[in-house]
Amino acid sequence: MASAVEQFFTVKAKIAAAEREAGRKAGAVTLVAVSKTFDAADIRPVIEAGQRVFGENRVQEGQAKWPALKQAFPDIELHLIGPLQSNKAKEAVALFDVIETVDREKIAAELAKEIARQGRSPGLYVQVNTGSEPQKAGIEPREAVTFVARCRSVHGLVVKGLMCIPPADENPGPHFALLEKLAQEAGVDRLSMGMSGDYETAIAFGATSVRVGSAIFGGRDKAAAS
Repeated sequence: MASAVEQFFTVKAKIAAAEREAGRKAGAVTLVAVSKTFDAADIRPVIEAGQRVFGENRVQEGQAKWPALKQAFPDIELHLIGPLQSNKAKEAVALFDVIETVDREKIAAELAKEIARQGRSPGLYVQVNTGSEPQKAGIEPREAVTFVARCRSVHGLVVKGLMCIPPADENPGPHFALLEKLAQEAGVDRLSMGMSGDYETAIAFGATSVRVGSAIFGGRDKAAAS
């Protein structure tokens, strides 16, 4: 079985090929290596191979392993890609460099409060539930543009992009196209979309970052593959 480092280089090569295929500039797409459920010993070889952007689903799990890794590798950029509870806003602002899952008014208000209190400004993305799935986090597509505007005008937040997770049993292309359209309407230029099974498709639709976990680290017993 290929090591995480070998699989990391394979994913990087596929991203580069997808960029070329889409006629996009080399390096236009950022790889967010999703390290949820893997410990520091699993992650460190991938860091040492050159990866610097990682994603975690849970604030508590991130707190358990990333402070020491970020101290050892100060240029790491850590993304929160899982749902954020309002009572974890303080910890999320303190630890994460990018929070991709802003999806409701209460979270926006809590983040604004903590950003002001801590003097730390993580990049913020609004998560859109492009499939309107009741069990999934994210704001409804029809409300997304207005919500981005409210995050700015009411809460003083700087929203940089949008994020989505298409339904597992549907063609992801239309969902990626919808997110790109909403981003244009909302006046943001960053699109976090595409995971291990569809990141090459996402790149063709304009993704600026892709969240790839299982294709690098392998399968997980404790969490669904990303």
